[in-house]
Amino acid sequence: MEKISILGDKQKNLFNYSSVANTHNNNNNSSISSNNSSSYGNAEETEATVDYTKSPNFLKKRINEKEIDRLKMIDRIMSELRKEQRKILDSWSTEKSYVDNIRAIKERIDVVKIEIEKAERYFDLNRAAELRFETLPDLEKQLKKAEENYLNDIPEKSRILKDEVTSEDIVNIVSMSTGIRLNKLLKSEKEKILNLENELHKQIIGQDDAVKVVTKAVQRSRVGMNNPKRPIASLMFLGPTGVGKTELSKVLADVLFDTPEAVIHFDMSEYMEKHSISKLIGAAPGYVGYEQGGLLTDAVRKKPYSIILFDEIEKAHPDVYNLLLRVIDEGKLSDTKGNVANFRNTIIIFTSNLGSQSILDLANDPNKKEKIKEQVMKSVRETFRPEFYNRIDDHVIFDSLSKKELKEIANIEIRKVANRLFDKNFKITIDDAVFSYIVDKAYDPSFGARPLKRVIQSEIETEIAVRILDETFVENDTINISLKDQKLHFSKS
Repeated sequence: MEKISILGDKQKNLFNYSSVANTHNNNNNSSISSNNSSSYGNAEETEATVDYTKSPNFLKKRINEKEIDRLKMIDRIMSELRKEQRKILDSWSTEKSYVDNIRAIKERIDVVKIEIEKAERYFDLNRAAELRFETLPDLEKQLKKAEENYLNDIPEKSRILKDEVTSEDIVNIVSMSTGIRLNKLLKSEKEKILNLENELHKQIIGQDDAVKVVTKAVQRSRVGMNNPKRPIASLMFLGPTGVGKTELSKVLADVLFDTPEAVIHFDMSEYMEKHSISKLIGAAPGYVGYEQGGLLTDAVRKKPYSIILFDEIEKAHPDVYNLLLRVIDEGKLSDTKGNVANFRNTIIIFTSNLGSQSILDLANDPNKKEKIKEQVMKSVRETFRPEFYNRIDDHVIFDSLSKKELKEIANIEIRKVANRLFDKNFKITIDDAVFSYIVDKAYDPSFGARPLKRVIQSEIETEIAVRILDETFVENDTINISLKDQKLHFSKS
């Protein structure tokens, strides 16, 4: 039987410094030996070594050995960090002396140049000649020598200080002001768009056609084929529940904008009444909430580079569709205060379950693609007015998930569990038969991958949590999960 080792993807340095209980109103004293404080630069610090095992307060609280070991480990880490800090401060002080010397010479050169201009202006030619042909050349030689010493003595890789603005500094400022992370701005836009399909396939399982349509829509827009006054793309995701419509939106946001939090999510079941449209653009003057602004317009002004997800759009009131027409067509929307929100750097996504029953009924039909598209688009035409659905760039139809695809999704979900366990100093290995067992128990074409998460939660996460609480599993254990007599078996190694 094949055994799969599920290792956490994260590698974190956790420095959770735990504070220790101090003295109470009693005569018990902790045994603490302190060293003399060491000073460097303008910083002063005191190092202390605490014998946790002899502390009465710790004994009273019955701190176990692992907690004591962890505190000692933190002390060792802090000691190493202090050494690193000293090393960096020494390098900084040395480099600063070079930079200060260069800066002082440059300032003297500037003063001499001003004096030369002043002497020439007052026809003090002797003074001007002395400064121009003696003082200034001497200072320039000093500057050249100081710069050479700096370049030779301080390697480029170890330099800390800068006296000029670089492209990375500009990128950093733009990143802070726009909310787009640094590594995304530095990465080639062309490379990112070309690799978009591959990046989406890593996390979206079983929706090849949907991924292709989304990729092509984004690529067209980024090259300038689309109207520049419209959003990057407007898409409608159609299909059964649990097949990855919302997940694709989050992954797309993560790839394009470097964070899944770039998704602005609206549940359209909250906008079923006519008056609820005021939530999106703000209440009219004289009504409650006028000062607050609109949820949609304010969110886009705060996050101009984002994906706007309108979930279950078919549940919204028809007046909401009229409001969104201007967003899709012109890429902007005004709130009740007259403030304009710019949607031209956003991707608009509508999700809907329209036609989902047709997708499930025709799942095994050899000519299912064309039949499903016909049935689903028929439902779309019956629900939405032509002026709304005809303005949307692409209608993306999601397929139902097979057991094979669910198994791949199970692998992804188990890796997420492994990441969380890794943070707690656990590893996990799982037999391949366990994946088949989970998929068989969770498979329901009508609900997609949603039951899978519930099964993993109840069958694996809960069982592991109970065993950690009763200390069957302790830190640094490897948790082994296998299948015996159609039941999950947990052991450690």
